[in-house]
This record gives sequence, structure tokens and C-alpha cells, in this order.
Amino acid sequence: MQIEKIIKNDKVIAHVKAEEIVINDAQSALDLMMTVKYETGVGNIAIQKDLIAEKFFVLSSGFAGEILQKFINYRFRIAIYGDYSKYTSKPLKDFFHESNKGCNVFFTENLEKAVEKLTFASD
Repeated sequence: MQIEKIIKNDKVIAHVKAEEIVINDAQSALDLMMTVKYETGVGNIAIQKDLIAEKFFVLSSGFAGEILQKFINYRFRIAIYGDYSKYTSKPLKDFFHESNKGCNVFFTENLEKAVEKLTFASD
């Protein structure tokens, strides 16, 4: 796993890169947050959706809620970017839409938009 710092509008974003899934359970999400905090000192994370276990995108699993609650509890903000076109679930699309209205969790189609959301959303 690599963490690249992106600076925009005087805010620092930790862009997480990896060759394998980084978040596959609650402990791995906590490990990611602590690694990012230790290595960068920031609480803004941009991560490609392919680095998160697929069960995250099945709302009935409860996995997304469990993981995102950890991010919020530890005062982290996350933007998950990637191609969501394969998902046809209306509840999932509604979840993405409602999340994007807030200031802690975002779902975007690319890194550029993820960074934009994290730098313009209020802390």
C-alpha cells in the first residue's frame, strides 16, 4: 500500500493506492485510518472503490454502515471513487446520492472529483 499526499485549496488529502483490497473488515478499516494518520497526519482519505471488499456495495450486508461509522467516529472523511455503473440497486444509488449531500462520505467517478469533494466540503 502507498499513500500519496495531494494538496489542494490548503487541504491535504491522503490518496491510498494498492494492488489488493485494503478494506475487507472493520479491523482493516481501522488499520488504514491509523496508518494514514501516522504517515500523513490528516483525516481526509481518497480511495478507489476496487480497494474495498465487494460486500461493501451490498447494503443488506451492513458492511458499509459498519465501516463508514468507524470513519465518522474517528473523525475521518472519505471519498470512494470509481466506476459504479454495474450497480443497479436503487437503495445503493440513493445511499450514494444522500452521502454526497453530506460532508464526511463521498462517492465519485474519479480521483479528481474525490479530491474536489474533500477539499470543498466543510470540515
